[in-house]
Amino acid sequence: MELDELSFVGSGLQRPECVLCTAHGDIFTADWRGGVAHILPNGQQMLYHGLTPDGRRLRPNGISLNADGSFLIADLGEEKGGVFRLTRTGEVSLFVDRVDGLDLPPSNFVFTDLSGRTWITVSTRKVPRADAYRRDIADGFIVLVDETGPRIVADQLAYANEVAVHPDGQWLYANETFGRQLSRFRLKANGDLGPREVVTEFGEGTYPDGLAFDVEGHAWITSIISNRIIRVAADGTQQLLLEDAESEHVRWTEAAFQNNELGRAHLDQPRSQCLKNISSLAFGGADLRSAYLGCLQGDSIARFTAPVAGHPRAHWKYR
Repeated sequence: MELDELSFVGSGLQRPECVLCTAHGDIFTADWRGGVAHILPNGQQMLYHGLTPDGRRLRPNGISLNADGSFLIADLGEEKGGVFRLTRTGEVSLFVDRVDGLDLPPSNFVFTDLSGRTWITVSTRKVPRADAYRRDIADGFIVLVDETGPRIVADQLAYANEVAVHPDGQWLYANETFGRQLSRFRLKANGDLGPREVVTEFGEGTYPDGLAFDVEGHAWITSIISNRIIRVAADGTQQLLLEDAESEHVRWTEAAFQNNELGRAHLDQPRSQCLKNISSLAFGGADLRSAYLGCLQGDSIARFTAPVAGHPRAHWKYR
């Protein structure tokens, strides 16, 4: 796909890291003004935001849409995180901030599956998180919240990022950003996970962040820094669909990564034509053939027509 096939929706967004779409044409994205930005089908925009019970402004990273129209927000706080529930009238309540005796560090992502279970990722226990932009650090973990409460179900991940249950319902897939791999875990009936299996490893310049599935069961991976979209089959075969990065910039960041010197400066200075650190992908449109991209340094949402339809998420028919 060529970059000139992209179009953009929305404006004035702040750090739209995670994007969600519904069958009704609504687009929701995390927004660092303290909540969730809503792009209506007619193009109008709304912002839902509020303060945490202790008076902090939310720093949304991953978001999930609930059946009642509220949102779950993975809070990327300075030193602590957790997941909060945000209503469209601005009420914020705690969903979970402690698990297995641990106060949740800055929290990356939240995903609700078709069974109503909530999955949360914490990329690292290190503060600041940039200290974990290394292949040799693996202290990220996955939390499951179900009817029994929250518990850690996978640990020692190399910067745990987005997760999603495969369309067949048998696997939980997870991106390990600075482990540069897509992993999966056999999903047991009670929500426990089997041993980690590596689906595929990524090479120079690819740092997997966003994750979505199409109707054929292939994973779509977005990469920060190189602005790549890669379609991955169950056997690990990779297909590069899009890239927007200067080769010199990729080499610069790669050298820093190999020397354990990668930091915020490398992530915060995207050198590209139009995309600014792709961090999320969501399928939308009436036929689920429109792919929407969240970008860390973007202020709008990029869109393109996908060659295959996406698999609908649990929130697909919510409003």
